[in-house]
Amino acid sequence: MKITRQKHAKKHLGFFRNNFGVREPYQILLDGTFCQAALRGRIQLREQLPRYLMGETQLCTTRCVLKELETLGKDLYGAKLIAQKCQVRNCPHFKNSVSGSECLLSMVEDGNPHHYFVATQDQNLSMKVKKKPGIPLMFIIQNTIVLDKPSPKTIAFAKAVESGQLVSGQEKQSIKQLKEEQGLVKDPEQRRKKKRKKISGPNPLSCLKKKKKTQNTNSSASEKKRKRKRIRNRSTSNVLSEKQNAG
Repeated sequence: MKITRQKHAKKHLGFFRNNFGVREPYQILLDGTFCQAALRGRIQLREQLPRYLMGETQLCTTRCVLKELETLGKDLYGAKLIAQKCQVRNCPHFKNSVSGSECLLSMVEDGNPHHYFVATQDQNLSMKVKKKPGIPLMFIIQNTIVLDKPSPKTIAFAKAVESGQLVSGQEKQSIKQLKEEQGLVKDPEQRRKKKRKKISGPNPLSCLKKKKKTQNTNSSASEKKRKRKRIRNRSTSNVLSEKQNAG
């Protein structure tokens, strides 16, 4: 049974490797249900997973999974300890955490660019993962680890890529890299800098303020002229009065 199980795993891994670029070290995302099943079955994940997949593995999880296990309390304390020993991958839920299943789904969006495996006992999560092509799915049954066969969606996607109807995520990434090397695609940072340069310019409000200042200078100049005229008028009146007194 063990030999046939490894043969199936080798066959499935070859399919994912050839069609979706899955490679070692195999990054396996664990949720709380998988950790709990491993605890109940007394499965040493760090020892048995590399043997089963015949390659180097990395056990991973997310902050949302750890937080979910903390909120569930003492019943899943052992599962939480297993999850805490895994590498924590950054998920997009920095401010507000979500459920473990929702978080793992977000980690394999956009064609699963990091080639994650999803390890879960959650049936709803498993069904959603099978609807996305190119995601290896793992679960525990009868205290043994199983790599599920490629889903119909995954097989159909691989056939479409072979026939030239679709482009795989790996090919999209390589095309993008080639375009960047040849300078056909500009970096987003340069675009942001250009946008900032376009936005920067003379502020119309500041121009209005400058006009007001010129008006103030003109008014102050006219007031000075008026004062000078008054001073001159006063001086002429003084001269006339002095002449009258002298006469």
